[in-house]
Amino acid sequence: MLHGYFYRAAGEGLRPTLVMHNGFDGAAEELHFFGAVGGQERGYHVLTFDGPGQPAAIHRDGLIFRPDWENVISPVLTFLTQQPGVDPARIALLGGYLAPRAAAHERRLAAVIALDGVFDAVSALTAHLPLPHDEVVRRAAAEHDEELDQLIADARAQSPTLRWACDHGRYVTGTSTDRAFLAEYARYNFHDGSAEKITCPVLVCEAAADLFYSAAEEPNPRKLYQHLTAPKKLLTFTEEEGGDAHCHPGALRLAGRASSTGSTTRSDA
Repeated sequence: MLHGYFYRAAGEGLRPTLVMHNGFDGAAEELHFFGAVGGQERGYHVLTFDGPGQPAAIHRDGLIFRPDWENVISPVLTFLTQQPGVDPARIALLGGYLAPRAAAHERRLAAVIALDGVFDAVSALTAHLPLPHDEVVRRAAAEHDEELDQLIADARAQSPTLRWACDHGRYVTGTSTDRAFLAEYARYNFHDGSAEKITCPVLVCEAAADLFYSAAEEPNPRKLYQHLTAPKKLLTFTEEEGGDAHCHPGALRLAGRASSTGSTTRSDA
């Protein structure tokens, strides 16, 4: 069983619905401020929940993180479409990597919002290591690699971000070592061509100074955007808007408005 919250829009009749979940480390309760109230204000029903690996699911039931998020979203949509007032033809999904991954396999979605877009999740962590990304991914899956173990240990001693990610990652993925966590997290990517399988419209958001995915050569959101063949739009949040950090915590009302309209132009700054 998954735990969440249903925000019902005011008024009668069928309404569009926004489904929201967090990612690697966030809780459903955070989403109250990260879009749920904003969606409800704009006439959407909103369903927020914790999926496997997210706080309620792992704390209460020991459900670990999984990349095949379509197997999480499908039963959620089945539950949702049984609720009165929900228009089954107008359901959108908001997330980071997990939402577009689910949309590649779940055809009941009318739209998907990647906030922020992720193409290869583990690239945020391999960037802290003095080896090429592909080499880290290959060696992380080996039964033994003491040299890589030491490189990870040295890197996490220098980087609070990597140290936190590995400690939290071992917990949510049920792995026992940092290297095993990296190997598991390397499964969260679109290299299998699933981004091209999405058929519903996609809004990809990016933060100009994303702590994790703003690598200058090819930022993750733009790489995801490039692989999409469905109708798509890319939105960039900037320092001037206060939204240049990952998931735009400094500009929540702006991000909420942009997610519902597909534009950062606003009249209520």
